[in-house]
Amino acid sequence: MADNTLYQLLGVNRNSSDGDIKKAYRRLAKEFHPDKNPEAGDKFKEISFAYEVLTDPQKRRIYDTQGIRGLQEGGGGQAEMFGGEDIFSHFFGGGGGGLGGIFGGMGGRPRGPRRGEDTVYPLKVTLEDLYNGKTSKLQLSKSVVCTGCGGTGGRMGTAPQPCRGCQGRGIKIHIRQIGPGMVQQKQTMCSDCHGEGELMNERDRCRTCTGQKTTSEVKILEVHVDKGMRDGQKITFRGEGNQKPGIEPGDVIVVLQQAPHEVFQRDGHDLYMTKTISLTESLCGFQIPIKHLDDRTVVITSEPGNVIQPGARKGVRSEGFPIHRMPFEKGSLYVRFDLEFPANQWAPETIYPQLEALLPPRPAFQRPSGEHVEDVHLDDFDPSTQSRSGRAEAYDEDEEEGGGPGVQCAHQ
Repeated sequence: MADNTLYQLLGVNRNSSDGDIKKAYRRLAKEFHPDKNPEAGDKFKEISFAYEVLTDPQKRRIYDTQGIRGLQEGGGGQAEMFGGEDIFSHFFGGGGGGLGGIFGGMGGRPRGPRRGEDTVYPLKVTLEDLYNGKTSKLQLSKSVVCTGCGGTGGRMGTAPQPCRGCQGRGIKIHIRQIGPGMVQQKQTMCSDCHGEGELMNERDRCRTCTGQKTTSEVKILEVHVDKGMRDGQKITFRGEGNQKPGIEPGDVIVVLQQAPHEVFQRDGHDLYMTKTISLTESLCGFQIPIKHLDDRTVVITSEPGNVIQPGARKGVRSEGFPIHRMPFEKGSLYVRFDLEFPANQWAPETIYPQLEALLPPRPAFQRPSGEHVEDVHLDDFDPSTQSRSGRAEAYDEDEEEGGGPGVQCAHQ
């Protein structure tokens, strides 16, 4: 059965002309181009590969007669026909093929140099650090291009040779046909050259880097934590990542990790805390000192008569967290109040009438009339003790009525 996978990718058939294929590709490229659809990168590569094969008469002839396997295995002089470049390396991120002409008028960006991976470092900070700002020094070890050989890995005048295991690509691509018109592709790093694509003869290797092309260097970075930064925020040092020859260095990214605070919790630009006050403070007002994150002591005042209910939350404006890049602007500080009542029998009985006279009057009590009125007293409630007590009483009643546990009365 003929392999129609590439035709299906573009939505055309084997009889379609070059013009039809180009129209289909332009339509799909507008939809799947990474600039417009960043998550469709793999789909964009697939349709670009299909377009490149089907618009080249020789590649299309090999594909029509031998399928994907024909392109992989050579198909009658593939190396010469493709200019020495494997079509699959072209598909997995190599040249642009016909992309430049098609995207030239669509705002497409030219492909820049390859870029190394970013390096991420966590930096532990306190809530005080984020409130006041600080500067920390981060010591890191990074790879830099060897100065002894300029990144070639060999002595002056020597050059590495392309790796035979991967033909200089650094990767090995395995394609397996799993059904009619269906192929499975797997890409692995070359184990011979460790992904470099080239090897240096052992006797010609640079003595400084022993042929590795890079050396290790210790660098100190000053990390400026600005006022108002937040947990998880990233501080980026452009181009400070590991270096490799011919590759643009990645970035060093420092991620702030805030430790929990004993008193304050942060939510955006606001601070939250909990304070326990007495019944007297709740009714008669108070002045409470609070040690703030910048070592100031803030005295919170509640006027007499402003009753603080249990669980009440009160706010103080402009005593919250600084706003990043606007450090003189701050959010609010919110305090949740818990109320601590006095212990039982905290005062002589003679005091209670005097206290009651000062408090708002209690609801009037009128004793119910009738024979079935009984006075009871409150005891402290313990759920565990209560449940055991209930079962014991029920058990005692069963024993009295039935003569013992598990004994049932016979019905007459």
